[in-house]
Amino acid sequence: MCHLPWPKLPGCKLKPDSTIKRKRPKNLNLAKVRLPIPALVSILHRLSGVILFLIIPVFLWALQQSLASAQGFQELLAIAAHPLAKLVLLGCTWAFLHHFFAGVRHLAMDARWGVELKQARLSSKLVLVVSLLLTAVTGVLLW
Repeated sequence: MCHLPWPKLPGCKLKPDSTIKRKRPKNLNLAKVRLPIPALVSILHRLSGVILFLIIPVFLWALQQSLASAQGFQELLAIAAHPLAKLVLLGCTWAFLHHFFAGVRHLAMDARWGVELKQARLSSKLVLVVSLLLTAVTGVLLW
């Protein structure tokens, strides 16, 4: 038996539309969906991993330039002194720190530590706070 919205096909018995249950949301507003903190930390873990993966070629280029000659090192220092470059480096610092601490959290959960709801929420909050706090400290020290 098939339930199709178009005209009846041979061998297909249609049910009237009134008997088909439609309980799907009509307009799901993603801005109003509130994610739990562990889900947010997990999504940010993936996002920070993508950021780190995409920035690797830039960091390798910078390493190559800095090791090639003294002039290349001085040029790299001049680039890094720009406020926008500092902001990008600060974002990369956050991505690294968040990815590191969220990865440790995921490894602990794989070992069955902190899998209860209360512990998972606490570890998620700790990952967010520690990564942001260490990023702020790094920014203050290096800016």
